[in-house]
Amino acid sequence: MPIHIQRRAAIGLLSGGAAAMLRGGTAVAAADTAAWMDFKARFLLSDGRVVDNGNGNQSHSEGQGWGLSLAEHHDDRAAFDRMLLWTRRNLRRETDNLHAWRWRPDRQPAVADSNNATDGDLFIASALLRGGRRWSDPALTEEGTAVARDVLRLLVRRAGGRLVLLPGAQGFEHRTHVVVNPSYYSYPAIATVAEAVPDPAWLRVASDGLRLLRVARFGRWGLPPDWMAISRTDRSVSPAQGWPARFSYDAVRVPLWLTWAGLADEAAVEAPLNFWSDTSHRQVPAWADLSTDSVAPYAAGQGVLLIGRFAARQRGILQDRFGSDASHEKRDYYDTALVLLARMAAAERSQSL
Repeated sequence: MPIHIQRRAAIGLLSGGAAAMLRGGTAVAAADTAAWMDFKARFLLSDGRVVDNGNGNQSHSEGQGWGLSLAEHHDDRAAFDRMLLWTRRNLRRETDNLHAWRWRPDRQPAVADSNNATDGDLFIASALLRGGRRWSDPALTEEGTAVARDVLRLLVRRAGGRLVLLPGAQGFEHRTHVVVNPSYYSYPAIATVAEAVPDPAWLRVASDGLRLLRVARFGRWGLPPDWMAISRTDRSVSPAQGWPARFSYDAVRVPLWLTWAGLADEAAVEAPLNFWSDTSHRQVPAWADLSTDSVAPYAAGQGVLLIGRFAARQRGILQDRFGSDASHEKRDYYDTALVLLARMAAAERSQSL
């Protein structure tokens, strides 16, 4: 895709499309409300902590940000306030408005690493901004704006001729390359924070992010990796060393964020759909190895299937392989959260799952 077309797509995303879509007030189906109530009963503690039961019952800024976003979507101010209070008390960093990425119940202190996770901060900021609009609460808007400003100030860097979004404030900038996580480009959240904190850098981050996703195509199916290295010298991209070279639990979110933001025609949506729909698989695999083209011996969760169904429908494709939403009783936190986020995205794109 020519650069001017990518830039035009980014302008549409940040100047109206997704930002307008994310102003809140979307109608919520009864089944989605029931799913939200179930999520709270299983994963939200009384003090406002969202529990990742598939990962040692720890908590993350990601989970708090997703929980806040879902609470706003479901107009659940009580749950929103509980989660926000816990997040402020336990994850807010002392030196800025970002949040520590992980809280572990089995450690003292529970936060041993104060580094942030950019996707968590983007969702926390966008949830606060959305909540401020929905509930006419300027204090939430002010807090969300402060987080957004620090994302822009502390997490945007130049690498290989592009403005990139660091996954965290420390540990991802190296002499020869910068490491990024493609799934941290959560375009719906970026659109919301860009509306609240106008700055040309957001447009460059968005358009350069689209450029990265169009070249980040690896393996048999041309898939984006969970973690990617960008060369400082020749602009080349490759799966980052130190992580498995996989399209896996992180990268499955890339087609969700793009489709949610109205960018379902992007190659980074088409390629995962082709992978998930490949009839040579006995089942939809949980991951693909981008070096060997081997796939997981076990199936993807229901959250991935709903992301696939949502993306396929937005592209005008009816795809039986993604099935229908089944019982959520045995899903863990991550799979359940992806289900609810896919439903939220579909509601905001005015299409039911």
